[in-house]
Amino acid sequence: MFIQEHNCETGEVLVRELTAEEVAQHEADQAAEAARTTAEAEAKAAEEAAKQQAFNDAVAAAVAAALAAQQTPASTAEPTVEE
Repeated sequence: MFIQEHNCETGEVLVRELTAEEVAQHEADQAAEAARTTAEAEAKAAEEAAKQQAFNDAVAAAVAAALAAQQTPASTAEPTVEE
């Protein structure tokens, strides 16, 4: 891996190979970024799953309430027959 260093005062551009320490730091930075991205994606997925579950629960409760409202209790009175 190479790096370009620019000297703004002189306009000189130096291209050099990264040191072992710089390579290790770069790889550590990349691993940390990958871990952060993965954690954010997992948190977002969990949040979306929780929202979906809350929606499903609300729909189930609404359907149960609607069905309960439609049911009429059985009548204890005898039906009358007119002739």
